Amino acid sequence: MSGTFDHHRIGPLPPFLAAPSSEAVTRVRMPTGDHMWLITDYAVGRAALADTRLSRAAATHPEAPKWGSVDLSPNSIMSLDGADHARLRRVAAAAFTSARVTAQAAVIEEAAGALLDQLQAAGPGADLVSGYASPLPMAALSALLGVPAADRPVFDAAVTALFDMTPQGIRRRGRHILTLIQYMSSLIERKRDAPEQDLLSALVQVEQSGEMSRTELINLGLALLMAGYETTAHQLSLAIVELLTGDALAGQSVEDTVEELLRTTPSTPISFPRVAVEDLVLGGTTVRRGEAVIVSLLHCNHDAEVFGASGAKSDARRPAHLTFGHGAHRCMGAPLVLLQMKIALTRLWQRFPGLRLAPGDEALVWREGLATRGVSRLVVEW
Repeated sequence: MSGTFDHHRIGPLPPFLAAPSSEAVTRVRMPTGDHMWLITDYAVGRAALADTRLSRAAATHPEAPKWGSVDLSPNSIMSLDGADHARLRRVAAAAFTSARVTAQAAVIEEAAGALLDQLQAAGPGADLVSGYASPLPMAALSALLGVPAADRPVFDAAVTALFDMTPQGIRRRGRHILTLIQYMSSLIERKRDAPEQDLLSALVQVEQSGEMSRTELINLGLALLMAGYETTAHQLSLAIVELLTGDALAGQSVEDTVEELLRTTPSTPISFPRVAVEDLVLGGTTVRRGEAVIVSLLHCNHDAEVFGASGAKSDARRPAHLTFGHGAHRCMGAPLVLLQMKIALTRLWQRFPGLRLAPGDEALVWREGLATRGVSRLVVEW
C-alpha cells in the first residue's frame, strides 16, 4: 500500500491526491466533477498500466470521464491503443536511437555550461527555474528536433506560452497549439527539402516511406515536444528542491541519486486516464465498462511495502519506479531525461558546491497543477 510523504517537500497536490486512503483502489472526484478510480498501490498500478482492457483511446471520447478542461488529441501517440500505437511507437523508436540520445550529451554539456556562466555572473539570488531548469531542456529539445538557431526565439516563446497554466494562458491554449502546428508543418517541409542529422529529419524520411501520415508526423512532433520539455523542466527543478531540502546526497554522488530522485519526486504525479473496455477487477475492486482509471505514480513510488519506509535509500534490488510509466506507453524519452538530469545536476553542484536555498518564503514557490508538478520559482545562494 502507498506510504506517506512529506507534503512540505512534495508541494501542493489536487484534493483527490492529497486525501489519505488505505485502499489500493479508491473512487475519487475530479476537478471536472467526473469520477474516476484512483490506484495508489504499486503492484495494482503497475498491472493497470499494462492492462489492454484499459484504453487510452477510449479516454479521449467525448462521453468519457474527464479529469480537466484540456485533454490530449485523439490522434496523439499517447492516445492510441493496439496496432496503431505499436506502429507509431516502432517507427519513432527506430528514429529515436541510442546513438542519437548519446550524441545529445555534448549539446547538454555546452548548454549547461553557458547557463551556469550566466548564473555565476548574475551572482547569488538567481532563480534556477528561469535561469537553468527551464532553458536547459529547451536547448536540448531544439537540438534533438533540429530547430534552427534563428527560429529559437519564436519556438521558445510558443512552447513557453503553451505551458502557461494561468487562467489566461489556458484560454489561449488553442491559439498556441495552432502556432506550434503551423511551425512544425513548416519545419517538416524544410527538413523534407534539406534533411539533416536530427530526429525530425529521420521521422520525415519515415513519413516519406509511407509508414505514417503527415498528420501523424505532426502529432508525433508535438507529442515529443510536450513530453520532452515541460515534464523534464519540472523534473529537474523538483530534483534540485529535493537535493536542497532533503538528505538525498548523504554519502552519494549527485549522479547516483538521479533514479531515486525520479522515484521520490516525479513531475508527473498521475498517469493519463484510461477507460475500461470491459468489466474487470483491480485490487479487489470491480471497475465497470466505461469507467475511468488513473494511477497515482507518486503514491505507487512511495509504496512502503515495495520501497520501504519514507526516507529509505535506493536499493538496486527493488522493482523499477513508475515515473516513466509501464507497459506499451512507457516513456520512450526516459534515457534522454536521465542523461539530462545527470549532466544538469552534476554540473550544477560542481559549479556551486555550497548551493543552498535563499532565505524567505518567496525563495521557493510551488506550481499548482493537475497533470504535472513543479516549482515556478527557486531562488538560491552559494
